[in-house]
Amino acid sequence: MNVTQDLSILHLILQASAVVQVVMAILVGVSLMSWYYIFMKLFAVKQARQKTETFERDFWSGGNLNNLYNSAVNDRHHAGSMERIFEAGFREFTKLKGQANLDPKDIVDGARRAMRATYQREMDALESHLAFLASVGSVSPYIGLFGTVWGIMHAFRGLSNVGQATLASVAPGIAEALVATAIGLFAAIPAVLAYNRFSHDIDRLAVRYESFMEEFSNIIQRQMR
Repeated sequence: MNVTQDLSILHLILQASAVVQVVMAILVGVSLMSWYYIFMKLFAVKQARQKTETFERDFWSGGNLNNLYNSAVNDRHHAGSMERIFEAGFREFTKLKGQANLDPKDIVDGARRAMRATYQREMDALESHLAFLASVGSVSPYIGLFGTVWGIMHAFRGLSNVGQATLASVAPGIAEALVATAIGLFAAIPAVLAYNRFSHDIDRLAVRYESFMEEFSNIIQRQMR
């Protein structure tokens, strides 16, 4: 074989030691999982943003709140996060308003607590799998580095059986080891970029949800006067 064949990526992976191959396999598996979550989260965040914009437009257009509530209840499985927050708050408001001897402040606080509970559930759903992406981004380079260190140790141990150590004899072993670091970076960089982007987008959605809860609470409070 010529030098180019010996140093091809596929040949280096196949000729690497068992430990380094296991490290590479783990990194490839982690990378595939992170890409799956990246695409899944990309569609989820985009859909959440679109549904939020649609509901905000309907809510602030001056429509009847009862009609909005009935629409949210009838289409619950396709409703967005903000719509479900509104549904929870309006349901609690209607239930408490029908009870006698309740202070208006208690009614508003009850509706706000109901919205807050739904808000927490919606945020948990939006933030799911972000911790995995963060872990991949922070740990993958070190896993790849472990494979590289192990591979270099294996290459230098092999030199003990060689009468004269040359660059040609040590280069393939070191190249095999460095592939592990390259795969680790390949897994880590997209995960870090995706985590930062999704965290930013979800934080912006959270601000919109919290603002809506405060504004809707003010609307409820005005209706109690």
